[in-house]
Amino acid sequence: MAKNEKNSFMCSECGYDAPKWLGKCPSCGVWGSFKEFRKSKKDMPSQIGNDTSKPVFLKDIISEATERLISGITELDRVLGGGCLRGMASLIGGDPGIGKSTLMLKYLSNLQSRGLKTLYVSGEESPHQIRNRAERIGASSGDMNIFCENDIRNIITWIDENRPDVVVIDSVQTVCDPSDDTSPGSPGQVRSSASRIITAAKKLDFCLFIIGHVTKEGFIAGPKMIEHMVDAVLYFEGDRFHGFRILRTVKNRFGSTNEIGLFEMRPEGLIEVTNPSSYFLNEKTLGTPGASIAATMEGTRPLLIEIQALVTSPSFGNPQRNCVGFDLKRLNKIIAVLDKKIGLSISGQDVFLNVTGGAKLTDPGADVSVAVSLISSFRNFSIPLRSVFFGEIGLNGEIRPVSGSDSRISESIKLGFEKIYSPSSVNDLTELISMIL
Repeated sequence: MAKNEKNSFMCSECGYDAPKWLGKCPSCGVWGSFKEFRKSKKDMPSQIGNDTSKPVFLKDIISEATERLISGITELDRVLGGGCLRGMASLIGGDPGIGKSTLMLKYLSNLQSRGLKTLYVSGEESPHQIRNRAERIGASSGDMNIFCENDIRNIITWIDENRPDVVVIDSVQTVCDPSDDTSPGSPGQVRSSASRIITAAKKLDFCLFIIGHVTKEGFIAGPKMIEHMVDAVLYFEGDRFHGFRILRTVKNRFGSTNEIGLFEMRPEGLIEVTNPSSYFLNEKTLGTPGASIAATMEGTRPLLIEIQALVTSPSFGNPQRNCVGFDLKRLNKIIAVLDKKIGLSISGQDVFLNVTGGAKLTDPGADVSVAVSLISSFRNFSIPLRSVFFGEIGLNGEIRPVSGSDSRISESIKLGFEKIYSPSSVNDLTELISMIL
């Protein structure tokens, strides 16, 4: 082996380096995650610009105006904190085919039409494939630059010479440095390529979006440290069998992490959902046993979502628990409270729970609606029309307050719901049952 090369081992989960192979990573504790890679010392990351790096006093730093780039895609701009800042690096992850590339292509098209210079780097598709997708979603007009390239050195050189305002890398697992002996997509290549393009974004002051593949567990593939290097981490969530998509931020150095973006996948591309509550409500099923409306919060946005429950006699020896869009442990807790405090015998029945529209509820304020749906199906009675529920259920059967009560109530009134059962109007489940029967 040449003297200017060395072998090392890196954890594929967190990016921890070690001089030899280890069975368990001392940083993240994952077993069997170390991969061998070879790093060449002769080709170090090129420096952008000729400024000599030196520390400065905080008082001598001139604060710059934080002008955000507005694309016109309201849902995406909201998630970014009101628009993208120059020099900001964002990482976008999501399941294959969920719409990451489609959203970014439309985003660049909108910015290009507003007079900004954009670059779309693709290491996975040909120019003809990108053109066909752009025509389908109405993003083919304008002078957007398309660069189908895998060499990170050529990409940074083009950016340094042409100085675009916004750059999208699709995806970070496909770009690499050919001078490094490791294969594209390896932890070393992903970390090195991401570091170099993020450094270029900071020095050349352009807005950067990096699309990342996800693992089977739903996390962004590659070293975990990539998420620490970027300014914002966005996750595209949704069910491939439903058109509804949620763009959720888990990190944002220049904005709130409580905002979400709502989209619907259609043949013409991703369309913003302006009235998300109506997307989850179905007038045909309202008024039937087991169906109730929950006033939930997704970030800072209130949503009214229909919850359906079916409680029936067990078909086999052990009762079944089947959840779609709801946490199974929370469902078991609610069933236990209903058995202990209300005197129902739901725990011995088969229980099926469904959150309509492909949504996934993590808001504790949906507990009351779940309990009402279970009771309605078990006792076979219909919940009064135009009724909405929210509140967290305690282990003693009390209904506890949740955040965003005013927003939930305002959204319910705006959509025409007349009876709102909230923690301020109902104390416990026993009182709630007596009110709706």
